[in-house]
Amino acid sequence: MKFDELDKKMRAFELSMDQIATPEVYIVVRLDGRGFTKLTKEILPLARPFDMRFRDTMIEVVKHLMDCGFKITYGYTQSDEISLLFDKGENGFGRKTRKIVSVLAGEASARFSLAMNTIGAFDCRIVPLPNSDLVVDYFRWRAEDANRNALNAYCYWKRRDSGVSLSVVTEQLRGMSVADKNELLFKQGINYNSIPSWQKRGVGFFYSPVDRQSINPKTNEEVVVCRNQLKMQEDLPKGENYNLMIRELLRTELK
Repeated sequence: MKFDELDKKMRAFELSMDQIATPEVYIVVRLDGRGFTKLTKEILPLARPFDMRFRDTMIEVVKHLMDCGFKITYGYTQSDEISLLFDKGENGFGRKTRKIVSVLAGEASARFSLAMNTIGAFDCRIVPLPNSDLVVDYFRWRAEDANRNALNAYCYWKRRDSGVSLSVVTEQLRGMSVADKNELLFKQGINYNSIPSWQKRGVGFFYSPVDRQSINPKTNEEVVVCRNQLKMQEDLPKGENYNLMIRELLRTELK
């Protein structure tokens, strides 16, 4: 069998599972640390409930992903997860889901592993969202999840540091309301409202236009050019203000 015939034959199998993200549908990609519970509790010497080195590494991973070949409107991270909102017109790899997932999972895993000096792997999934309202709902959902996780983490580790066993703490927290958890922390000297915003709501990333001085290569004259610069926001707005922020980013997607 000639190579061209063999190539065509085998390509059919290779491409048989290809799926394409539908044009005009918003693509959100979510990455999560694979096996990070063991990694963060047994392998890495991390501070509890939040560790600055781990946080800074996740920030560097997001920055790397937003500059690795895809046009991304908004990046978000909380705990060991990352969400990326693609520009609606992004057509990298023909919007093939297997390529997007494999590239981003590989890039994130490599960047994290280099920064933490240990192997850390991410899984990756695509969340196709048909309209802007669902995009807003998605990121509001992840921010609210961050808040719930932070409250539970503070309660859990405060009780564990007091000598309470894992099984007892787990049972105590299972039926507690948000108000009760806040009260628990307050009695331990922690005002949850004073905890840094990035711990409760995560960190956001987006591009913002900035004017920079440059030189026109043809005339050798100094000119002002507008460039998009990646911005990081550790104090994300709450509630409807966060919704408005996401809507504004959608309205002013990179051209």
